[in-house]
Amino acid sequence: MGLAGRLLHFEAIDSTNAEAHRLAKEGERGPLWIIADLQSQGRGRLGRHWVSEPGNLYATFIFTLTGTALTASQIGFVAALAIRDTALAVLPRGAPSIGIKWPNDVQLAGAKFSGILPETVAQSADGRITVALGMGLNIVHAPEGTPYPVTALVRHGARVTPREGLDQLDRFLTHWLSVWREGKGFAEIRKAWLAHAAGLGQEFQATINQTDVRGTFADLGDDGAMILALPDGSLRPIHSGEVQVRRS
Repeated sequence: MGLAGRLLHFEAIDSTNAEAHRLAKEGERGPLWIIADLQSQGRGRLGRHWVSEPGNLYATFIFTLTGTALTASQIGFVAALAIRDTALAVLPRGAPSIGIKWPNDVQLAGAKFSGILPETVAQSADGRITVALGMGLNIVHAPEGTPYPVTALVRHGARVTPREGLDQLDRFLTHWLSVWREGKGFAEIRKAWLAHAAGLGQEFQATINQTDVRGTFADLGDDGAMILALPDGSLRPIHSGEVQVRRS
């Protein structure tokens, strides 16, 4: 079975998402996979540098949907489910559990092994949004010196090439995008995401405008917000990019 879109492969590039931005300016609307063996300027969420050594999977999927900014904000959760399923498909039985840390860090035994960066690269007046969904998968390498635990799939018994990983990711992303249905099926995405959420029901602390907010991770909002149940019984949505969230 072939990929859901065309394939553009680079031996080396600054970043696949940067290439997606360039192509979108030239009119590219997808579906198109961009992959690279090496990235010199890989980026993660909040502008963090993403170490991109050969042997891992670095990919961006360009596609166009009909919706709003709220619709587009849900894509990271769709991608997290696809990456989780991809890891399950390439890992041997008995591998450690795979959970998803809010908002979309997929973790193996509590250590991050992937990156997800959805970006809007084009919009039209008729509500068409073109998205560059960047995804990285640590297959053989994991960066050192990170402030959080990281791992690579080979450390847990996976034997897979980047291209084989792409084939699996394409298969599962196609599935979850069909479930999502441009936001119409987000209730199903949210249910599946919450079933694998790391820390659900546990206490978290968020810093908003230099003020600490403590609460219990109770739910996932329609816009992807972490919903904290505060001690006074109220619910507080926490949005990605506004705050740093950590367990209490």
